[in-house]
Amino acid sequence: VDDSQLAPVAGADDNTPQGAGGRPTREEAEQAVRVLLRWAGDDPEREGLLDTPKRVARAYEEYFVGYGQDPYAILRRTFEETNGYDEMVVLRDIDFRSHCEHHVAPIVGRAHIGYLPDHRVIGISKLARVVDVFARRLQIQEKLTAEIADSIESVLQPRGVGVVIEAAHHCMTTRGVSKEGVLMVTSRMLGAFRTDPKTRREFLSMIGNPAASVPR
Repeated sequence: VDDSQLAPVAGADDNTPQGAGGRPTREEAEQAVRVLLRWAGDDPEREGLLDTPKRVARAYEEYFVGYGQDPYAILRRTFEETNGYDEMVVLRDIDFRSHCEHHVAPIVGRAHIGYLPDHRVIGISKLARVVDVFARRLQIQEKLTAEIADSIESVLQPRGVGVVIEAAHHCMTTRGVSKEGVLMVTSRMLGAFRTDPKTRREFLSMIGNPAASVPR
């Protein structure tokens, strides 16, 4: 999804002081980056780091733009002129980038979405945008998988929804146990995808085995 289509985080450019528990100002965010740079052992006043706090603040606006967006509003635009189409709809290999809520380390992977329409379908770009909205927040993969599936079921009300996510977690590939090449796979099956083994097998067959090509 083109980042130009994504709305900015609410209040991202607001430097007005906020109340206790409110959103910090940009200057407060930049000062926090300076503190972390000093804590890491470097000098935030040296030439190479002078603009780093501003760059990090801007990067965070991009990484976490999903907090200012409503995935349910994205999904509400549906189409009923389907000529009776009632077979499975699958969108596979949806690239996404997210961040682990435990270490704020990147999660890089792909999502696969399938649903059985019940008189209504949705534009496939909307499915990709919903993945991005939830991914552009601090996440764990299990919650990300459930949020995507549950939102599609809630708004579209299909006969079934299936979501599979395969991703590499930098919190365990670049730190900690430092295990390269490890992928985490999660799934959420609702409606016919959960109750009908044939439907579930068809979906899993259609998405194939894309794990080997998931970006790390």
